[in-house]
Amino acid sequence: MRALGLVSALAIIASAGAVPVQAEPLTFEAALNRAASDAPDLRAAALGVEAAEASVVAAGQLPDPRLAFGLDGFPVSGPFAGQFGDDDFTALRVGIEQDLPSRARRRAERRLAESAVGVAVSDSAVALREVRIAAGLAWIDLYYADRKLAVLEDILATLEPLWDTVPSGVASGADRPATALEVVRMKAALDDRRSELVAQRQSARAVLTRWTGDVDPSIEGLPPSDAPWPVILRAGLDDLPELRAYGARDRRAQAELDLARAGSRPDWSLQASYQRRDPRFGDMLSVGASVSLPLFQRERQQPLIAARSADAARVTVEREGKRRQLQADLEGDLAQHATDHAQWTRARDVILPLALQQSDLETAAYAAGRVGLNDVIQTFTAVAEARLDVLDKEAVVTRHAAEISLTYGGDQ
Repeated sequence: MRALGLVSALAIIASAGAVPVQAEPLTFEAALNRAASDAPDLRAAALGVEAAEASVVAAGQLPDPRLAFGLDGFPVSGPFAGQFGDDDFTALRVGIEQDLPSRARRRAERRLAESAVGVAVSDSAVALREVRIAAGLAWIDLYYADRKLAVLEDILATLEPLWDTVPSGVASGADRPATALEVVRMKAALDDRRSELVAQRQSARAVLTRWTGDVDPSIEGLPPSDAPWPVILRAGLDDLPELRAYGARDRRAQAELDLARAGSRPDWSLQASYQRRDPRFGDMLSVGASVSLPLFQRERQQPLIAARSADAARVTVEREGKRRQLQADLEGDLAQHATDHAQWTRARDVILPLALQQSDLETAAYAAGRVGLNDVIQTFTAVAEARLDVLDKEAVVTRHAAEISLTYGGDQ
């Protein structure tokens, strides 16, 4: 039932073509849905399913009959050499021939075509998963690029008054001349960070356009919550499209094996012809049959059967290998996610509060005349870096959580 539903959805995508894109902000779910309905990769996959389904109709049918015609019994020596119609055996012949492959071969051809549909459907499901993952990660990248830019703009606005006071402090002798140079360096570093974030935002927009078709995408709403459930993900591992695809591949391998086995059975061919002769001798009707003789199976059919049998066994082994790989990847992703989450928590709950506390202490010390303005600017810059670091780590956690959920979370 799941495969039939996917086929129907893909057929709708293929028949609809490109979905008109609305220039409106996209939520995370809206971006996933837009990508699932507009991505060219999925329309191409839908056409692949359509092509496989169309091939099923012709599979297993009898070959087209052949029209045969010729001249029989024309003398080239003897008393009637080169003479047409003077003997009683020269005739114009027209006939029809029909090959009759064995029932086993035709049945195997039908199964092979039907299994090709299953393979195309499973490949489409894998493509859908990949499109959703790519679109979701692009949305998250754009979301955090916007947030980081907003925070950085706020930081620059906050530090601007401090930077403006440096020249006067140097002129009055309260600060060393090198302080002005240090301030320029710190400001340039923050400007470099801003340029990087602008580039990241443009890159995220380009990727989101690639998957949704929106030429100027903007986003709204919040990213998905940080809540991958390991127990549920582990339990649903066998339901992933990558593993379900091996069921279709196994059916195709079995159909290919049946087709190879059918080669050891004889195929028939029927012929019927009408021979037109001189009216003095009368016309003739001929019928006949021929049958293939698989006499050398040890050198012909049996090696092919062994090859297809090995292919069928290989699919089973590959599926187990793929399952182990997915299981290992899931456990590794969950472990990395736990590490990222712990680092984000420490940056948010420990490092940032310490940087804020240090800036308060340095500001008070500056007001008391115990430290210079350069020290205050450095602490404020440290606060800025801590705020941006918290956002960086939050983005990593959110991105990884979404990737885990979309990769291992089944069809939903």
